[in-house]
Amino acid sequence: MKVAVITGTSKGLGASIAKLLMEASYHVIGLARNENKALSEADLAGSYIHYKVDLADLHATEDIFAAIIEDLKEKPIDSLLLVQNAAMVTPVEQAGKQDSQKLIDHVHVNLLSPMIVTNLWLDAWRGHLPLVIANVTSGAANRSVYGWNAYGSTKAGLDRYTDTVAVEQRELGTGNKIFLFDPSIMDTEMQSEIRSADATQFVDVDKFKAYKTNNSLRNTDVVAKVLVDRLLDPDGIQNGEYYSVKDVFK
Repeated sequence: MKVAVITGTSKGLGASIAKLLMEASYHVIGLARNENKALSEADLAGSYIHYKVDLADLHATEDIFAAIIEDLKEKPIDSLLLVQNAAMVTPVEQAGKQDSQKLIDHVHVNLLSPMIVTNLWLDAWRGHLPLVIANVTSGAANRSVYGWNAYGSTKAGLDRYTDTVAVEQRELGTGNKIFLFDPSIMDTEMQSEIRSADATQFVDVDKFKAYKTNNSLRNTDVVAKVLVDRLLDPDGIQNGEYYSVKDVFK
């Protein structure tokens, strides 16, 4: 049995990743605040089950993953993938003008949730089978963008965390692989949120509006295929690698 657990499957990149893995006969477990009926009702080689969760709620996230792990341990699993795709870009605003609760939720979803889930996942499957974990990052992790102080910081933290876990797994000789995937700019709801920002909040807003006008945003199915092709070739994955869609579309 081939299983993939994916966060943020209600729409966008997460939904596209789920669909492609289902086409490859994976049993997909999706987690998001909203269900995805298109996936649930899809007639594909694999199947889909949805867990409704707000990843900003760390206790709920931990409880749901514990339940997923308990259920999966009763099944004969040959391949187990974890794709941590869920993220939020808001608040898009200069420091000094942000709502504290929005900052807390942002850090929970983008950084603490992946850390907690990775910790649970590695502990639960120790000695069972080699794991593959893909964490979705952003180019914003490597550059400072006005208005993206939260987003860039959490993505940079995720990058360092992923790289460090890769070092640990390598030293321990577990055979587990964890890597980063940068999807670059895509036509998603997150991009719509970015374009709706005021120039006083995000000085590059006109540049992002131009991406849409000039059809520079890649379709999520195209981007997802780059990642899924990598996931379906585990021997080709380098533990700790930074893999970008730009490596394929130069």
